[in-house]
Amino acid sequence: MTLFLVGVVLLIVGYYTYGRFVESVLAPDDRETPAVKYADGVDFVVLPHWKNMLIQLLNIAGVGPVIGVIAGIKFGAIVFLLIPIGNIIGGATHDFISGMASLRNNGANLPTFVKENLGTTFYRCFSVFMVLLLLLVVAVFINIPAHLIDGTFLPDVPFFWWAVGLIFLYYIAATMFPVDKIIGAFYPIFGGMLLVGSAALFVALMIRGFNDPSILVESEEFANLKSDFLTNQPILPCLFVTIACGILSGFHATQSPIIARTMKSERQARSSFYGMMVVEGLIAMVWAGAALAIYNASPELWSVPPADVLSKITTNFLGSGLGTVTVIAVVILAITSGDTAMRSMRLSLAEILNVDQKKFANRLAVCAPLILITTLLLWWSNHDSSSFGKLWNYFAWANQVLAAGTLGAGTVWIYGMRKQGWIAALPGAFMTFIVSSYILWSSPANNGPYGLVAALKAGFATGKTDVETDAPVSGLPLNLSYALGIVIALVFIGWCVYRGKKNAASPKLEDETNDQKSKEDA
Repeated sequence: MTLFLVGVVLLIVGYYTYGRFVESVLAPDDRETPAVKYADGVDFVVLPHWKNMLIQLLNIAGVGPVIGVIAGIKFGAIVFLLIPIGNIIGGATHDFISGMASLRNNGANLPTFVKENLGTTFYRCFSVFMVLLLLLVVAVFINIPAHLIDGTFLPDVPFFWWAVGLIFLYYIAATMFPVDKIIGAFYPIFGGMLLVGSAALFVALMIRGFNDPSILVESEEFANLKSDFLTNQPILPCLFVTIACGILSGFHATQSPIIARTMKSERQARSSFYGMMVVEGLIAMVWAGAALAIYNASPELWSVPPADVLSKITTNFLGSGLGTVTVIAVVILAITSGDTAMRSMRLSLAEILNVDQKKFANRLAVCAPLILITTLLLWWSNHDSSSFGKLWNYFAWANQVLAAGTLGAGTVWIYGMRKQGWIAALPGAFMTFIVSSYILWSSPANNGPYGLVAALKAGFATGKTDVETDAPVSGLPLNLSYALGIVIALVFIGWCVYRGKKNAASPKLEDETNDQKSKEDA
């Protein structure tokens, strides 16, 4: 109970302390924002600050801070500290940097930010990787809410594919129409439902927790199950891949430009970007606490899929009425991240291909192939019982590769302005270590997806087993993966720091700095 409350306090205090420090480094001011400068009635539209905050929260939250932490609490109560620490130093900082970078670059999407700071070659690889990730996000965030609708509200009716179709049609509409027509109109309602459901769960958890503090402490049986779980899922790197959206998520950097194009003032940036990630961290803490309590009370749920555990949590803590509202809120979480993921794909591809998006026909031309590919992914992810698990695993680690790349670009950008670039470099180095070691180590031998080494061993042709031993294909040993991950992280972030300091020494920056100072003096 104490560890849980300490984690909640850390998140709140972190917003008002470290959040203000990051704000002082990025220095939002009164310059004209992209929404004002490039208003087009489609993507560049000024929206009220409160709407922007709710839109950003719903864009980034997804099902990660719910489904992810229900799976992630299996790593133990240490999660109650790792969520707030990682969120404050890593995730919220990452979101703030990506949002401010877009604001300062005419509302540009993530690939443009990467190109300007890490070069054309890195940008090309990064852009392909980002689009593939967003395709996975859209597929995952259609699949999960469709299953929740099918299993929770219509358990006796085969409604899954109908739900998929309806959600997909909504995604297409939200992607194609102006940002204020659907997203700006409905997100405040959805956001209210999310906040009410999360607050109700927090209150119910606190009432039970004060009556019986042991529900938020690992029981003996939980500790035994955790010990077995950690045999194949070590905290480093697995926890930081599993609980992506509560701690640090690269997907968020693809969403920040959407809000950067609807903000009236840069001074709204800390609350919109950093603040909404902190709120997501609080949501993750609530669900992590509820999951620990439910696993303590019903250890048999340990082997049940997280989406089914979610229903048990809401019924147990909130009853059938409010519990149903909360499940609806979780469905909304998934849908409101999937639609903006698809919108972000459209905007990013249009930017890469230089296709103007004012005309509806141009927006349709960019979206058509995305719709086809997503349809194929949806079909594959439901082809058999293991396909969706594979889809989620690849989404999870790909998400963190994106975060490492974004923080690397942020390192170059901030050092290039002669400021404290370590605010991006430290979490960037850590996340590069996490994804590098995970990709080198992960394999079917430890119940994970194919990592780089395991895929090379399998040769994409030997199936799920090693030809000689008929055993599950394995990756590199964990300690070797750690060592190589450290080397890769140091090389990558060292390169980023070098590029940033080199940019800081350029005469061009000196001229720009003097021009800006003259404007401020005037």
